[in-house]
Amino acid sequence: SCAARMTTDIRIVIAEDQPFFRDGLKRALQAEPGFDVVAEAADGVAAMEAIRALAPDVAILDIGLPGMDGCAIARQVREE
Repeated sequence: SCAARMTTDIRIVIAEDQPFFRDGLKRALQAEPGFDVVAEAADGVAAMEAIRALAPDVAILDIGLPGMDGCAIARQVREE
């Protein structure tokens, strides 16, 4: 018998304060097989909370997020 191939989607958090761009990015990613947008955030604090709670494979971070910018989030995730 053939063993079923297990596929695991790449889990993504999108952090972008512009709703139009965030929605477009989410739609583009979800249209491709193998990607799963597990959370969206409009500010840095919400993004950090989502990353901590969900441990995504990838976080797409806007550098100019309010509250905590993308660079600060990347540094914090790296430290943790």
